Amino acid sequence: MAPRLEGGCRATLTPARPLATSVGTTPTTDVLALRRAALWALLAAKMLASWGVGWDIQWHVRIGRDSFWIPPHVMTYAGVSLVVLLSFGVLVWETVGLRGAGDAGRRPRTIRRLGLTGTRGFHVAAWGISVTVLAAPIDALWHRLFGLDVTLWSPPHLLGFLGGLINTVGCLLIAREAYPEASRARLAALVVSGAWLYGTLDRILEPASLVAYQHGGIRFHTYAMLAALVLPLTLVGTARLTGRRWAPIAVLLVLSASGLAGREIARVGFAWVRPVSVIGEEIAKDPTSPIALAHEIARKNRGAPGSPRGVWTIVGLLPAVVMAAVDARRWSVAASLAWAVALFAFSAAGLARSPAFQVMVPGPVETGVALAVTAGAAALSGLMARRVCDLLSDGVRSRRRGVDWPPRGGP
Repeated sequence: MAPRLEGGCRATLTPARPLATSVGTTPTTDVLALRRAALWALLAAKMLASWGVGWDIQWHVRIGRDSFWIPPHVMTYAGVSLVVLLSFGVLVWETVGLRGAGDAGRRPRTIRRLGLTGTRGFHVAAWGISVTVLAAPIDALWHRLFGLDVTLWSPPHLLGFLGGLINTVGCLLIAREAYPEASRARLAALVVSGAWLYGTLDRILEPASLVAYQHGGIRFHTYAMLAALVLPLTLVGTARLTGRRWAPIAVLLVLSASGLAGREIARVGFAWVRPVSVIGEEIAKDPTSPIALAHEIARKNRGAPGSPRGVWTIVGLLPAVVMAAVDARRWSVAASLAWAVALFAFSAAGLARSPAFQVMVPGPVETGVALAVTAGAAALSGLMARRVCDLLSDGVRSRRRGVDWPPRGGP
């Protein structure tokens, strides 16, 4: 007699059939070992490139552009080259290894794009870093046409950063593909990837302080408003992907440690190379350029132009503690809002204490409008982070099951 289910329906037993899959057997140990080693090498190479970019920014502000082969460029592109070799190298290795085996030899969790076979994470990492490579000759042409770098927000710079961001998203995917859910190595890789993602986004926001200095008013809070739109994507995303409440704090701590090392490398590098500065000539050509403004701000604050933004890392750490207290895993929007309000307060207080910015502090009405914009941006970012994490998680889970899920045409 057929068993009866809850609600009175009868279940009809049928012979078990294997699920239709698009892949073959479980990945071999050597393939997993390769993917894991490549992931950590990618994260190390990205750290090297980040140190080079940080040094390069200081070089341009203090020294001026010298040539393509200045030490910060060599360090940056050494890191980028390693990322390219690792990302595409794994794809080529898996593609060549499967050649001649046909569909029956295809490993699970792999897809084929433009003749290359590999996991979704390595495809995202490879094609992302391709965008950064494309930005390099465009940047060189930009300098020939327009001279010295005047802002991080130039089209080739933003294109290069975009490629780096996409590559880091690939690292997040690789960590979830290469390690089981309870693995400590997976947790560490996700946190480090989140730190590099946060660091890149935060670096893109650096010119916001120049906007505050030049315009004041609502734009005095440009950094907080822009940060609220993009940085919760990383913090909330890392908390949800790791399942750890304290993940936002860990992201900032990892980034702080890397930043300290990078600043020391730049200090030693300047002392070793002893470059001759031509920045005075560049400032004389355009006294209103962002670099000229950076020198003006440093002079008023009695600091060195191009000094690393170590204080802003601390400013970012304190709101991260607030986000962890709210728990971004469960309450992504509320945690983003709490983080944004805390960041707004800390950054406004920090700027108001700075001699260069004191005269630009806006009134209560403008501050209230800026706070409202910051809150709205944070709420949107929290929603986006939750949606992106759900998409990433669903994609990885479906590949682990070896079937298309959700089914086409289904919910």
